Amino acid sequence: MAARCLVGLIAVALSLTGAARLCRAQSAERWAAQQQAAAAKTDRIMADVNAHKGLLDQYLAMREAYVSDNSQAFRLLFGQYVSWYQSFLGAYPEAMDSFSIAQHAQPGDNPSPLAEDGYVARPALDAIPELAKNYRIVLFNEAHNIALTRSLTVQLLSRLHDEGFNYFAAETLVQTDTALTSRGYPTDNSGFYTEEPIYAEMVRTALKLGFKVVAYEATTDTSSSDARESEQAQNLYKQVFARDPQAKLVINAGYEHITTSGSYLGGSSMAEHLHKLVALPMLSIDQTAMYPHPSKEDDHPYYTEIMDKLRPQAAIVFVNAAGKPWALRSSYDVNVFFPPSHVIRGRPAWLTLGELRQPFPTSADECHAHYPCLIEARYSNEGDDAIPADRLLLDLAPLETSESNVSLYSSTQGVPSGNLYLRPGSYRLKFITKGEKVVHQENIVVPATPTHH
Repeated sequence: MAARCLVGLIAVALSLTGAARLCRAQSAERWAAQQQAAAAKTDRIMADVNAHKGLLDQYLAMREAYVSDNSQAFRLLFGQYVSWYQSFLGAYPEAMDSFSIAQHAQPGDNPSPLAEDGYVARPALDAIPELAKNYRIVLFNEAHNIALTRSLTVQLLSRLHDEGFNYFAAETLVQTDTALTSRGYPTDNSGFYTEEPIYAEMVRTALKLGFKVVAYEATTDTSSSDARESEQAQNLYKQVFARDPQAKLVINAGYEHITTSGSYLGGSSMAEHLHKLVALPMLSIDQTAMYPHPSKEDDHPYYTEIMDKLRPQAAIVFVNAAGKPWALRSSYDVNVFFPPSHVIRGRPAWLTLGELRQPFPTSADECHAHYPCLIEARYSNEGDDAIPADRLLLDLAPLETSESNVSLYSSTQGVPSGNLYLRPGSYRLKFITKGEKVVHQENIVVPATPTHH
């Protein structure tokens, strides 16, 4: 993925964060030039990174590049790349620390659901399928480096399938992976964000449930944001509704691709372009605004208020007596609120995916004192090319720098151990150290009854 494609997103992020002060303190031209230089440098770094064979070595090369340049434009852009790769490695708290977009109150925000009569909190897992009954298209968005924002979608797929939804389209999937459906799982060649285990689980789950999985990314005209959005919508129309006019479609996309009104980077969103083609009712569900940020100062005031008052244990949405859901802004229909993450042995407990998976204690004993050490767990019935069900990155201690808020290794607090999160069943574990060296392999069975640690 070229860094230049992200400059627009970084500009959006800056408008929502304290870094915007930097933009105001200098000319727009100078800041634009710094962004372009950072994008060009990122492209060069990633070309070198991609020459490394393994994910761990790629990440170590990125870490070295990150700490070598403390310029604001480079840190903002490349920090997002670092964050993506930390999520790929299963280092989810670290990924959030490296990059997250603050959610401050905006002039167009609707009143809080606590301030409006009739709105009550409901478990998102129950409310969203009920809302979806009235729609042919349901759109979920996500923050690409925050796997929490795709965790609910994994859980909802079975319930949406029960409601008759039969197509699943996911941003990042590439059309060249023609064997995805017959194989049943994503590989390194399936896309970009699919490298992250929860995203891979989302695609794998859709395939197992019988969804027809669709790759819709633009491939011919990405000269502008609007051209990309338009081509994505056309791909969805051609692959789904042109072939099956009665289709019911679930779409997973990033950020504002799913907005159903307003301008998107000077044009229209993928969802708006799709609506022009099919004129079908859409339910647009935002999962990128109401989640716990590394700093509470970056949480939206409504989020803080609702978490303090209701203290939910799972994701919630608000619905009134007439069945109308609450949304923060008019560009979406629903907002999901994710509760604060409870971290156990360095990893968030939401990795259970609503109790679909269990913690499986793992230590670095078989790393033989070679650190950092990456542990990968693959389903026994899948090939060695499969994206793992989970990854765990272990080291003796995080490497900290005074110039960076990026945590460079998993937060093991000095203890080289942690939990893998896995569904009941059998798996192959692989322990990998620098140089893509496999130092140990073993088979395990995760019992149906969880073991608490």
